[in-house]
Amino acid sequence: MLTRQQLDQLRRDIVFETQLVGRPFVFHSTWGLFSPREIDEGTRLLLEQVEVEAADDCLDLGCGYGPIGLALAALAPAGRTLMVDKDFVAVEFSNLNARLNHLPNASAQLSDGFRHIDAGLRFDLIASNIPAKVGKEALSLYLHDGRQRLKPGGRLYVVTINGLREFMKRNLTEVFGNYDKLKQGAHYTVALALRD
Repeated sequence: MLTRQQLDQLRRDIVFETQLVGRPFVFHSTWGLFSPREIDEGTRLLLEQVEVEAADDCLDLGCGYGPIGLALAALAPAGRTLMVDKDFVAVEFSNLNARLNHLPNASAQLSDGFRHIDAGLRFDLIASNIPAKVGKEALSLYLHDGRQRLKPGGRLYVVTINGLREFMKRNLTEVFGNYDKLKQGAHYTVALALRD
């Protein structure tokens, strides 16, 4: 049985510092969010591959506590970065982390995929560390909706476990008409698709 002191410790924010895209970040997170104590391998692999222009409008789909979205916001200070997640706790921590890292061009909101994002918003870049457990139906929706929400010439970057590599290749080719495997690591693959 845990003591009251141990329980109080578990309720406190998890706080860690790290480097992403060449700059220091501090992140607050909590138990129940994905990879709460450190930036996971897939996210790091994605951020090593992503190319961002200073004025890009970016979307982080399934943001968790915000590492991808906040890195994009840092790389695109003249653009706007929207972070979305269907978990209200993730959205709270993403907004907190945007403030703590002095990134006023980033904000987070609740959304189930693209469902609750303003219908008029279009993005230069969408990035996502897609969890395998969402299922192929949700993945298909993300890809189709993602293409619709990209501006012409826009880029979709995804990182998935290697087990989904062929699914992503097949479906990105079908939806976008192109697919580029940027990097395959021991466990994760980063892919890029361009909207014509």
